[in-house]
Amino acid sequence: MVFILEGEPDAQSADDQVARLFLAARDDVYRYLLTLGLHPPQAQEMAQEVFLRLHAALKKGDHIENHRAWIFRVAHNLGLKARMRHKEEPPFDPELERRLADSSANPEQSLLEGERIERLRGAIVGLSEQQRRCLFLRMEGLRYAEIGAVLGIGTPTVGEFLRRAIARLKQVL
Repeated sequence: MVFILEGEPDAQSADDQVARLFLAARDDVYRYLLTLGLHPPQAQEMAQEVFLRLHAALKKGDHIENHRAWIFRVAHNLGLKARMRHKEEPPFDPELERRLADSSANPEQSLLEGERIERLRGAIVGLSEQQRRCLFLRMEGLRYAEIGAVLGIGTPTVGEFLRRAIARLKQVL
C-alpha cells in the first residue's frame, strides 16, 4: 500500500515516510519527552517507540491526517505512561545536561546565566501542568490545533493556556 505525505504529490512507501519523519522530528520528540521528566535513555527509547508505532500504523493502512500531531500525541501518551511506571524516580532535569555541556562561560557569566535560568525555571514551575505542556509543544513548533490534538483539548483552550502562561512568564521575568 502507498501513502502520500501532506503537501507532497508523489506517493511514498511507509518505510520512506517514517524514515523521513524520523529524521525531521526525532530531536523534537526527544526534547519533548525530556520535558515530561523522562531520563535521556528513556526518552530515546520512547522516541524510537513512537516511530515504530507510526510505521506499524502506516503498514496497517491507518489514515493519519497530520503526522506531526499524531507523533506528538503518541509521544505524550508514552511519556506519561513511562513516568507513571517510574514515579519513584525523580524527574530528569534537562537543564542539568545543558549546564554540564557548557563549560565555556567564565564564572561571572555562569552565575548570571544560572540566576536567569533559575528565575525562568521558577516561573515555569508556577504554571499549571496544562500550561507547561502547551508551552513546551508550542516551543517544538506545533500549531494550536496540533497541540489541541496532542493534549485532547480544544484550540481555543490551547490559546487561553498559552496566553496565561506567557503573561505569567512576562510577569515573573
